[in-house]
Amino acid sequence: MPELTEDATFRNEDWYGEELTDRRFVRCSFFEVDLTEAVSRGAVFDGCTFGNVTFNASRHTDSAFTRCAFQRCNLFEAEFTGCKLVGSTFAQCDLRPLTIAGGDWSFVALPRADLRGVRITDVRMREVDLTGANLTGATIAGIDLSAAQLHGARLSGADLRGTDLTALDPLVVERAGAIIDVEQSLVIAQALGFEIR
Repeated sequence: MPELTEDATFRNEDWYGEELTDRRFVRCSFFEVDLTEAVSRGAVFDGCTFGNVTFNASRHTDSAFTRCAFQRCNLFEAEFTGCKLVGSTFAQCDLRPLTIAGGDWSFVALPRADLRGVRITDVRMREVDLTGANLTGATIAGIDLSAAQLHGARLSGADLRGTDLTALDPLVVERAGAIIDVEQSLVIAQALGFEIR
């Protein structure tokens, strides 16, 4: 059974290089905790708060951060592989460069996030909030962005191939130089009111 920690507060702690395997944290708070180069595998953080936490170069595999709040956290060179972040929110966080591969980030709030050049592949991101987010030059390939909020998003130069763009209104995003495939071009043409015959 995973080691369970509930309703605990961790403040000003050094967890540099910590290995978090099969640990479970419920409704815990982390403030000024250094998780640089930490590794989590199969860990669960449910309803937790992270304030000014350093995740630099940390690696997370098959872990869950569900309904968590990240505020003023640094995720420089962090990697998430097969992780679940459903319902989590990010505010005033440093998110680049960031790598996300697989997993479920549905209902995640990333409004106005600076995501320039990040790499996000094969992730479920249904109803994600990317309002005003800057995804210039990012790779956002093979993503389920159905019902996503994309108003004011900057997608210039982004690689969007294989991503569900049914929620995209091309008139309310910056899109110069964004790369799409033939199938996506049909979706966008229809969104603009064209009939494909």
